[in-house]
Amino acid sequence: MALLAGKIVCITGSSRGIGRACALESAKHGATGLLLHYYGDEETEAELQTLKAEVERSHSQCRVVCVSGDIADPATSTKVVESGVREFGRIDVLVSNAGICPFAEFITMPHALWERTRAVNLDGTFYIVQAVANQMKAQVPQGGAIVGVASISALVGGEFQCHYTPTKAGILSLMQSCAIALGKYNIRCNAVLPGTIATDINKEDLANDEKREYTIKRTVLGRLGAPDDIAGPMVFLASDLAKYVTGASLLVDGGLFVNLQ
Repeated sequence: MALLAGKIVCITGSSRGIGRACALESAKHGATGLLLHYYGDEETEAELQTLKAEVERSHSQCRVVCVSGDIADPATSTKVVESGVREFGRIDVLVSNAGICPFAEFITMPHALWERTRAVNLDGTFYIVQAVANQMKAQVPQGGAIVGVASISALVGGEFQCHYTPTKAGILSLMQSCAIALGKYNIRCNAVLPGTIATDINKEDLANDEKREYTIKRTVLGRLGAPDDIAGPMVFLASDLAKYVTGASLLVDGGLFVNLQ
């Protein structure tokens, strides 16, 4: 069942992890265009090119357009939307995924680390959501679906995430408020809240065998999440199966949050 047939899907932070999985799943579900944002250094450039080649090899109906830039800079969001409109004429789905989590102790955390984490995670989400929402409002037929990638960290704390958890709570709140602000334009806004997903963002943290085993034991399904565990729920929220769902948050954590003991 092609849940995103004919859709143009924009994904930020798409070169690896959850963003990459969302791109592949969107193409699998019939998207005809992928507008893929990535940071633009040598490493993410190489990763993005392999993703582009994989999509075009496996899903011939899907054309891929790549746009680089620092999502913390509002000019990047403008460039992303302009590229999407120029190449595809419209944007139907936004997955705001770009984010960082450099683990650090609160007491000694440099203010620059707080500022950079906030700028990428929260400011960057605001900029791209606002830019794409303006396009969705203007296009015919009007509307679209926006999915903000928040985190289980929007609901709970973390000793070395005092700079990160507030940004993810902010993304959740942003999606709730944008659902109200944008509903009149037929734009749905929802948040997906991943639990512990094995990606580059937490690779060093999970390299600690004791921490890794503890996390797995706390998770009801008995394993860490994989990026494609998030891609499926994203497709659902972006698709017409969720046409009456807006302002919602979907926790995708293998049962980590509910497991008190």
